[in-house]
Amino acid sequence: MSDFLLETRDLGISFGGLKAVQGVNLTVKKGEIYGLIGPNGAGKTTLFNLLAGVYRPTTGRFFLDGEDLTGKGSAEINRRGIARTFQNIRLFSNMSVLSNVMTGLGNRAACTVFESIFRLPRHRRAEKEIHDEAREILGVFGLDEERHLLSSGLPYGKQRKLEIARAIATHPKLLLLDEPAAGMNPQETAELVATIREIRDRFDLTVLLIEHDMSFVSGLCDRLTVLNFGEVLAEGACAQVLRDPEVIRAYLGT
Repeated sequence: MSDFLLETRDLGISFGGLKAVQGVNLTVKKGEIYGLIGPNGAGKTTLFNLLAGVYRPTTGRFFLDGEDLTGKGSAEINRRGIARTFQNIRLFSNMSVLSNVMTGLGNRAACTVFESIFRLPRHRRAEKEIHDEAREILGVFGLDEERHLLSSGLPYGKQRKLEIARAIATHPKLLLLDEPAAGMNPQETAELVATIREIRDRFDLTVLLIEHDMSFVSGLCDRLTVLNFGEVLAEGACAQVLRDPEVIRAYLGT
């Protein structure tokens, strides 16, 4: 078995004549917290969309734990073990905090329609298991006390945490976080660093994240890849990459 959970081989996509992402080769180790950085428009979210099945690549392939997931749809990729969050928070705003997480666990229920309609014993047991696990996940994020609130009533930083909690509820192997610290104050950001480490260890996750906050990245990520104009500019250990003159030039535009 490979030590790498995620491997991409010459992965790319073109929109018409525009090569949005090209020739990306990533190898993310199991249990690693890996950063994907680069200037605005570098292709980072496009790469996430490829891995999550939103887009189909025009070149290359990608593998999760040795399984080729190239070309599969979003639902199938999620079932195989990739979950994601978004730059702009996407919660069910008219549902409670608890219900948001329970939706992520819902696909685990093995009950028939008949059992669900008539709330037979197996349905009630499954419902209780989902409820209890959702509360356990919320507890990791410090959100259990707010479980009955509408998700729209949470402060911004807690909405970010809830979106991650819902993603974890799908039991992924790989968690894709798209700018998780965006809009957070310094205290919330520090708490998020600790939370990501905790969920990595507790849920046996590998994390691939996009982020623009370099202090957040340097304090959390094991390794980095830098994209620029859709291509890999640099990759390696976090401190080494952040000192690379080409990376500095790409960010500063000098």
